[in-house]
Amino acid sequence: MTIGVDLGGTNIRAGLVLDGSIVRQTAVPLRQKESLPATLAQLTRLIRPLTEFPVKSIGIGVPSVVDVERGIVYNVVNIPSWEEVALRDILENEFSLPVIVNNDVNCFTLGEHRYGLARTYRSVVGMAIGTGLGSGIIIDNRLYTGHNCGAGEIGMLPYLDRNFEYYACNNFFESLHGLSALEAGQAAGRGDARALKLWAEFGTHLGFAIKAVLYAYDPEVIVLGGSVSKAYSFFEGAMFEALEDFAWPESLRRLKIFQSQNEQITLLGAAALE
Repeated sequence: MTIGVDLGGTNIRAGLVLDGSIVRQTAVPLRQKESLPATLAQLTRLIRPLTEFPVKSIGIGVPSVVDVERGIVYNVVNIPSWEEVALRDILENEFSLPVIVNNDVNCFTLGEHRYGLARTYRSVVGMAIGTGLGSGIIIDNRLYTGHNCGAGEIGMLPYLDRNFEYYACNNFFESLHGLSALEAGQAAGRGDARALKLWAEFGTHLGFAIKAVLYAYDPEVIVLGGSVSKAYSFFEGAMFEALEDFAWPESLRRLKIFQSQNEQITLLGAAALE
């Protein structure tokens, strides 16, 4: 058994994983984000009951850049007190278990590759579309993170007057159009013409981001996750239309694009870290 932890800016989830299934899970809202000792204490309290079982290791995904070799976390999104945290050493000293730390989108992608929709493919890109736009990469069945755990950050590539993340995540709706993706999805579900038009525009931007993924990595499959991906039916058509001028039509024909179906896949991926 292994423990998987998904540390977010709003909630922390921890699960006990056996053979790709979560057999026990706990979750709490993250509080006192301005205090590093308080957030670490909350994290350890959440994990501790799970260590009473015969556990081999702890894997944890965090929304930040990670020194994977040393297990140091830098500048965690939405947790201001986590500027530089030697998380691996802290948790290994606390629990006397091996600890592996990685980026949360890498964990999402690894989870889809090991246990989800991409488990039969050797090359995979996972794209998490939520507050931001993050990506993880599997090459020849192995997670590839780059030298600084920054590989696959397609959202940071220049696009139009900003970057892809500005146009291909929740920010597109909030900053450009004054409503959240959730609100836009609810309106589109009611058949609202303006909302449906916004989703089509969003799909076009995401399609261009996917073209960047194809030129950079040429994966067999792309898995879309994150909160915004739940509105897939509203942007799918425009997204594929934006891909039509991709330079190699045969590569595009062979590409698979899936919408993630497992809400726990990041937790499973964290538990699978090696």
